[in-house]
Amino acid sequence: MTTISEMVSRNARMYPDETALIELLPSKNLRKEITWAELDRRIDTIAFALQQKGIQKGDRVLHWMRNSINWLEAYFGIMRTGAWVAPLNFRFTADDLAYCTGISNPKAIIFDEEFSQAVEALRQGISSIKDYIVVGGKPADKPYEDFEVMIAHAPKSGVLPEFNDRDDCGLYFTSGTTGQPKPILLTHKNMECAAITEWAHHQQHHDDNFILIPPLYHTGAKMHWFGSLMVGGKAVILREVNPKLILETVSKEKGTIVWLLVPWAYDILAAFESGELKQSDYKLEQWRLMHIGAQPVPPSLVKRWKQYFPAMQYDTNYGLSESSGPGCVHLGVENIHKVGAIGKAGFNWEARIVDEHGVDVPKGSVGELIVRGGAVMKEYYGNPAKTAEALRGGWLYTGDMARFDEDKFIFLVDRKKDVIISGGENVYPVEIEDFLHAHPKVKDVAVIGFPTARLVEVVGAIIDPKPGVTLTEQEVLEYCDQHLPRYKRPRVIIFDTVPRNPTGKIEKPKLREKYLGHSTVL
Repeated sequence: MTTISEMVSRNARMYPDETALIELLPSKNLRKEITWAELDRRIDTIAFALQQKGIQKGDRVLHWMRNSINWLEAYFGIMRTGAWVAPLNFRFTADDLAYCTGISNPKAIIFDEEFSQAVEALRQGISSIKDYIVVGGKPADKPYEDFEVMIAHAPKSGVLPEFNDRDDCGLYFTSGTTGQPKPILLTHKNMECAAITEWAHHQQHHDDNFILIPPLYHTGAKMHWFGSLMVGGKAVILREVNPKLILETVSKEKGTIVWLLVPWAYDILAAFESGELKQSDYKLEQWRLMHIGAQPVPPSLVKRWKQYFPAMQYDTNYGLSESSGPGCVHLGVENIHKVGAIGKAGFNWEARIVDEHGVDVPKGSVGELIVRGGAVMKEYYGNPAKTAEALRGGWLYTGDMARFDEDKFIFLVDRKKDVIISGGENVYPVEIEDFLHAHPKVKDVAVIGFPTARLVEVVGAIIDPKPGVTLTEQEVLEYCDQHLPRYKRPRVIIFDTVPRNPTGKIEKPKLREKYLGHSTVL
């Protein structure tokens, strides 16, 4: 077995002086580079420093940082000690931090200086954390240790533990779009399998340059990059996001693979269509693969994208934190004619669609998607009941409703928990969202159920119009009347922004709290 941390060391031996990572923060004119040899040395040094503090195999270390080279250094450094690395969402509040700390019982935390206030509130009431290591400058009045000072004073050598594929290495907290974040325990084998799957899907090679934009704490962003890690490919960490910066980065850094979230792809298209940006102003010919994911991808988006980039390969994956990120279902570049599907079972994965009794449903029928593969999580840490509910007979029950078409491609219908029951019929919000996304005046949309005494629920659409256009409720109703059956048509239309988490997923609990917080019955 080769752990993902050992992949860094292998690249340091094979490509010691080649650039491994570039970090860009355009607003501060920051551009940092690090070679594979330098990266490997710093990871070792961080591991030695943590060992000196008593961190050992099986301990837990919280990791709360924004994307940066330091993020990956700390991540691998923690892992090399044998401790579980627990990456946290940079949008977490002090309450979220306390919740994750209570579950993981960590011995140390490495965090960006901007999170000092929340960490200080935690420090006053938590006794398990012995070491507070801050990145980006130590506040003078706080008993924290500066990350770079720790590295400078670390032992120059040490003895790092050996691992087998069953050893635990990561404790991930889900994005929390369906409630409190769930703690997911991953092993070295999970990580390795995820890396192999991503490489098999994207065929990264040593000369690729991966533009890395989504948050690294999420399994998806890292696992895609792991495919490049396997072959020693370079990556650019872009810390700020807007259409101009993405295109400038691809152009100047000669990016070949970019993973875009759906909203970013829409923003790039909107900038082209409005004339704000001109495609011809950028050198984009080498951009060979646009991966898009983290949420269902509207077919209308891909069709519009191909109008501007007809030769570019398109790729999307489906996955969960419980499957060590994306890849358990994959729609590859060879299946562009199936846009709208999430694909077929990924490399080294199996997929089925079953009813409530675990029996396979016929093609075309809707059931729950279940998957099986080497990257399926070990467990929900500390919650055997939830683990038993999700893991049955070696299969991961995803909670997502889906169907097979006649060619065995999988079409995601919706989250099991998000299905709207209206007049005895199941309505799947993703279907309505895809339909409304195709309206030329709609920038973003979310669909939820609104309680009603007569029909149980009716469809409600929260719509964010494109800038500079006027969209009326009557226009939306007429558009829906022409194409949707009556029970699928929105009865409630609200014009508002659509909240999304850092990975692009719609935060439907926030919408329900905002609009249904008092359980209003229509």
